[in-house]
Amino acid sequence: MSEFRAEKRVVVSPDARTLAEGVARRFFQRIRSRAAAGKTTHILLTGGTAGTSVLHAAGESPSRHDVDWSKVHFWWGDERFVPADDPARNETAARAAFLSHIDVPAQNVHPIAAADAGRGHEDAASDYAAELAEYAAEGQAWPRFTIAFLGVGPDGHIASLFPDRSEIAETERSVLAVRDSPVPPSDRITLTRPVINSSRRVWLVLPGTDKASALGLALAGASYHSVPAAGAKGRKQTVFFVDEAAAQGVPEELIDPEF
Repeated sequence: MSEFRAEKRVVVSPDARTLAEGVARRFFQRIRSRAAAGKTTHILLTGGTAGTSVLHAAGESPSRHDVDWSKVHFWWGDERFVPADDPARNETAARAAFLSHIDVPAQNVHPIAAADAGRGHEDAASDYAAELAEYAAEGQAWPRFTIAFLGVGPDGHIASLFPDRSEIAETERSVLAVRDSPVPPSDRITLTRPVINSSRRVWLVLPGTDKASALGLALAGASYHSVPAAGAKGRKQTVFFVDEAAAQGVPEELIDPEF
């Protein structure tokens, strides 16, 4: 295996549904053993069509009954700062697709505050940073995430870190309030790149032809300021899960057929 592939793997599935099911299967394989060993596991969830499709697949899988969820904690990489009953919230989609289908303690689910929760935009971001710090790994201000799921926009954005904006360059704070997002809704809250990249594994999910360009740029080593997905990297593993539509043009030597 080349040095490049040792850092980033590309796993190709025939279509979007098979892709989601494959990611869900690997997710269960990874956390089942940790849960059986009594290890606390922190998972970073994402929203969007791709992220939600993976959660739907996980929520429908019989494997969800084989995991002891008592030591598994769920967090969000970003959230749309809208009212709690707004269907645009990533939390809403995650609960409907997956979290409501597993026996996870309520205190193990850590949503970002909604816009009508009585806290302002900046305060809600600060509150989430403080909650992350409560579960912080040694020497950090946030938990040690076992897996960080990321969707990728056609423009290459991850979480609510958009190209050529100040948020992608932030290194001091763990959570930011995002205003005037180029993708609606305009107000969001996002974790920063250092938090995401502290994860043991970063799994990016990119189905569809509209993601092919972003995938190509990310694999080619584009600047993460212009293509945030290019700067996503897990401490142990970084995997781009794609379907054949998105994989058009990816060199065969970058595809890992065994993962």
